[in-house]
Amino acid sequence: MRLIASPNLVAEDIDDIDNGYEARSVIERAAERELSGANTDVVLDGLGLLGRLIAGGQLDIKLAFVERNGRLGIYHEKIGVFRDDDGDLIGFTGSSNETLGGLAANFESVQVYRGWVDGDGARALEIEADFEMLWSNETPGLRVEPFPAVARDRLVKLGRERSGSVPSDDELGPPRAKMLDRNARLEIPDGIQVRSYQRAAVDAWFRQRGRGILKMATGTGKTKTALIAATKLADIYQGKDEPFVVVVVAPLQHLVDQWVAELDEFGVRPVPVYEQSQRWQPLVEEQLAELNLGRRRVAVMVATNASFSGAKFQSVLSRLALPLLFIADEAHNLGSDTMRARLPESATYRLALSATPERWHDDEGTDALTGYFGPVAYELGLGEAIKMGALCRYEYRPRLVELGIAETQLYVQLSAQIAKLIAAGEDDAGTDPNSPLGSLLRRRANILGHAQGKLAVFRDDIAARAQFGFQLVYCAEGNRPSEAGEAPGPNQLEDTLRLVGRDLGIPAHRYTSETSRAERQGLLRRFGNPQDLRALVAMRCLDEGVDIPDARIGYLLASSSNPRQFIQRRGRLLRTADGKDRAEILDYLAIPSAETPLNFDVERRFLTRELERAHEFAKLSENYEETLDTLRPIKDRFQLMHI
Repeated sequence: MRLIASPNLVAEDIDDIDNGYEARSVIERAAERELSGANTDVVLDGLGLLGRLIAGGQLDIKLAFVERNGRLGIYHEKIGVFRDDDGDLIGFTGSSNETLGGLAANFESVQVYRGWVDGDGARALEIEADFEMLWSNETPGLRVEPFPAVARDRLVKLGRERSGSVPSDDELGPPRAKMLDRNARLEIPDGIQVRSYQRAAVDAWFRQRGRGILKMATGTGKTKTALIAATKLADIYQGKDEPFVVVVVAPLQHLVDQWVAELDEFGVRPVPVYEQSQRWQPLVEEQLAELNLGRRRVAVMVATNASFSGAKFQSVLSRLALPLLFIADEAHNLGSDTMRARLPESATYRLALSATPERWHDDEGTDALTGYFGPVAYELGLGEAIKMGALCRYEYRPRLVELGIAETQLYVQLSAQIAKLIAAGEDDAGTDPNSPLGSLLRRRANILGHAQGKLAVFRDDIAARAQFGFQLVYCAEGNRPSEAGEAPGPNQLEDTLRLVGRDLGIPAHRYTSETSRAERQGLLRRFGNPQDLRALVAMRCLDEGVDIPDARIGYLLASSSNPRQFIQRRGRLLRTADGKDRAEILDYLAIPSAETPLNFDVERRFLTRELERAHEFAKLSENYEETLDTLRPIKDRFQLMHI
């Protein structure tokens, strides 16, 4: 708990400050005077409890007073914020004092704002930002001073002298004190079993002098592996009593929240860097100041890619002159021109995490990442991870779905236009998605992703599995393509939700970029109860980083030919969990009708990519022979039996 209160200044104190006495010394005298006046057992016991909370790192206090136009006043504001370990926020403001008169006799009010409720959330964040500015002494017209050391020592002494003990964690609930604990240090939790491959990965990274890439299959615990490496590195600096900084960058806000929770387990409460800078910047500056003053051993910040690349956080990084470990989660996202220009050159140690560090059709970006982080230090492929039990086994079931008449006609038109551009010399292998050819390829791929026949096959598949929980459904983005000038077709996600929830009565919920952070956390908690929520229907939001190890069945109604996407989706389903021995993946592949006259070479070229993806899924599955039988007709038709 962080508490800001007004010192009880008498007229003599105010006169002394007006006459040039240092405010801090006057406040110290006032605090001592108040403590010396305490003489009843009830008050002394209460002060002793405060002292024990302070000594245990569970309470920190600062004092505030109004300082405006040379005159002093009482700080009388009543605001507060609560955050739980899931990041949910409550803010309140009001006029009520915690006195008998304030609570029982007076006419007072308190307004409460819930961060996860539309209309409340913005106000709750404003209150939190106001508090952080106040705590950092950045509020105009107010002066905030640390609680006097003499008074603090007196409270701690009272805590030792009076009977009682600091309330246990069970009595207090999950403590927030780690954010304030200047003695916090990175430590491997007792309950974590370090796997042999994680130890090997860390050792390999250290052999490269603390630089390199961990290319580990999705679901094998890259986050914990990185934190084990960070802990070993921090031990070196903490052993020498030298300060150390860790900066983690992750693509999205919910991934930052997951890192924060993991770091909490490792003994340090990091500063989450996203949303308004007024919220995180004072905490970052405070921790770095404490490092420089020798009052803190380690400072950890976890930022979204957007906040990391912003001017304010870049300013913080540019001023860092302390040993820095820079960890990039899903590091392939940092390979663009804009992002790699923001990578901190001051970072002594650099660790990149990605199952697929190679950027698709961007050799320059891939080389730049390797140049910054160093080469791959350790690689753990999917097959090896399954073999050693780090990931579960799975069955793969491709479903071949032919296009309908209208879809086929539009598909033929686009294919003819694509063939002309390719014949004119344009290469679709590295096409700019915004170029004429890229636009046509994207529209045609959308026809396959939104193929109407998929829903009928999907209906039969999920109906046969209706009693099972832990199901993920990946839908195509946007709406079904239509002829030029016509209104966009239906949205596959909406159609899927109606089919699953209304028609089949299977408890399901959408999970998209528009789903709020608080709602996502609630959905993932509910997803653990098959009687409450059996299926999540998503587009791209479950592709990177979301930790849902219980997921057992996945339906891929649409997937891009970018290897990263389908590798991430498969890995999401192969995480191990109690009671889970295998997963099932159903992949819906739309193909042109056998009766449709098409440009054979163009279609063969396109289907090559789709079948290569299917083969990549199939080759490590438990039912490989069954998959080959399913794919053999389309391979034979387009002379692709070699795949």
